[in-house]
Amino acid sequence: MADKATKRLRVLIADGTAERHAQVTQTVTTLGHEIVGGRATLETVVQTTTADLPDVALVIVGENTDQAFDLIRKIVHEAACPAIAILDVQDRAFIDKAARLGIFSYIAHASDLQEMQSAMDVSLQRFAEYHALEGAFGRRAITERAKGILMERHSIDEQRAFHLIREQARRTNRKMVDVAGSVLESHRLLSSGTPPEAFVDELILRPEEGS
Repeated sequence: MADKATKRLRVLIADGTAERHAQVTQTVTTLGHEIVGGRATLETVVQTTTADLPDVALVIVGENTDQAFDLIRKIVHEAACPAIAILDVQDRAFIDKAARLGIFSYIAHASDLQEMQSAMDVSLQRFAEYHALEGAFGRRAITERAKGILMERHSIDEQRAFHLIREQARRTNRKMVDVAGSVLESHRLLSSGTPPEAFVDELILRPEEGS
């Protein structure tokens, strides 16, 4: 049985024969987790991930590996949850391609409780780390682009552009990335002759005052 400290997960099981699906379901429920979405297929997996919000998706890999790749591709594209491949036997070529598509783990013995739980734990951790890293790079890119706009429009250096964004964030109690995002969204609407301080004020304060 699942450890009482283990979080109860919502698990989507995609594809596989009825027998294999039942086997994986038994392993997951024995661990104390909940099965959502029934037996997801290539046609229903996107709708199911959107409606049922699973924490983890298990893709059973049968003879039709192309279908398994398509399922993984759709789940990863939705970015709803990490995908784990369930294999009958280890297939290095499949694993390599599936890894490039974005799976976070794979299992060769679906009936092994410890292996299943370990794979889900590792996948959830990697999934969280990946999106945190992706978010950090995204936030940095937005700020860098906003600084570039301020530098080009007002002939100021990078340090002053950064200072303007940071001070506006402090004054309005907002995150720097939100201030930078407002710069990106609105800079084309303002005249090029606007001083930099007034540019940032008009960009962020006036729309809020009018809301």
